[in-house]
Amino acid sequence: MKIDMIDRQILNELALDSRLSMRSVAKRVNLSAPSVTERVRQMESYGLIKRYGLKINYEKLGSPIECLVEATIKEGRYDRFKKYIQQLSNVDFCYRISGDSCFMLKLHFQTFQEAEFFIEQIHPYAHTVTRFIFSEVDTQVTL
Repeated sequence: MKIDMIDRQILNELALDSRLSMRSVAKRVNLSAPSVTERVRQMESYGLIKRYGLKINYEKLGSPIECLVEATIKEGRYDRFKKYIQQLSNVDFCYRISGDSCFMLKLHFQTFQEAEFFIEQIHPYAHTVTRFIFSEVDTQVTL
């Protein structure tokens, strides 16, 4: 699929707010709503748009502590690590990465004690480096 500047504008608008109506997107990119709808459907069927997202304010949900954890797997226990992580409800993402660590996770907790407990529980599977998140820098998505 060939992507043109209008497709990129549509993607930018949807990246900023995936709940926009096709009519709203159409107004922002100066195209008709049916044309935008067709382009979005093509990008979805091609797999360019994988899913639509939701950003949760975990502080307002009662889990104000967020951290990034680098995990280096011990003794090849990749499957056990993955099964353990998949059971947790407080994991925002878990990526397999290159470098000194094997995985990068983002988690949220209600208390520092919960974060400490997580690190203790994961110890049989991996060595960890934990970095607590103080704030987020707003960024604009431009494709």
